[in-house]
Amino acid sequence: MKAHRLPSRPRPRRICALAVAASAFVLATAAPALAHTEVSASDSRALAKNVTLTFESEAEDEAAGFTEIRTVLPKGIEPGDVKLKRAPKGWKLKPTDDGYSVGGPALAPGENAEHSVVVRQLPETTSLALKTVDTYEGGKVSRWIEVARAGEPEPENPAPLLKLEAAASDGGSAWPAVGIIIGVCLFALAGGFVLFQQRRGAGDSGGSDTE
Repeated sequence: MKAHRLPSRPRPRRICALAVAASAFVLATAAPALAHTEVSASDSRALAKNVTLTFESEAEDEAAGFTEIRTVLPKGIEPGDVKLKRAPKGWKLKPTDDGYSVGGPALAPGENAEHSVVVRQLPETTSLALKTVDTYEGGKVSRWIEVARAGEPEPENPAPLLKLEAAASDGGSAWPAVGIIIGVCLFALAGGFVLFQQRRGAGDSGGSDTE
């Protein structure tokens, strides 16, 4: 008589390991991304003039609101080249040694801070790293100042990065060429008129009879 084998039961240790792994996956996918600051431009071409840069700082403190956003300007943009265009009510722009700050009454906890500035002209480069330092009511500070390097993972506190396109080529104006063509035509017409007059005069002289 053959003995019947009972179906194997999952081992408790294996079940626990699977449960822990599943829980970790759920937490990792459900956890919100870290708050950060982003920047966008009305014209993202190098050497563009009167460009509006808009910064949005995401709130990461549910108990305190923003009071100030300080920006370090990259090489090629001076504090005097920046003017405030839009900011939360009551916020003002103040130039600093290396950039500017925008601040005022504390925003509501959890409210994002958005402001826009107009830059006189962007420098000739491929990207701009605009380091920002966010200050909350109560003194908490978040520094978004780490510049991402090519081929490396994104840093934990990345600085806002604005990628620029190549400067618009002038391409030259068509008017100089048009002027040259018109000049040549006028010169040819004038020369033809003079030649016509000379031939006409010669014909009149040869056809007259002297008595």
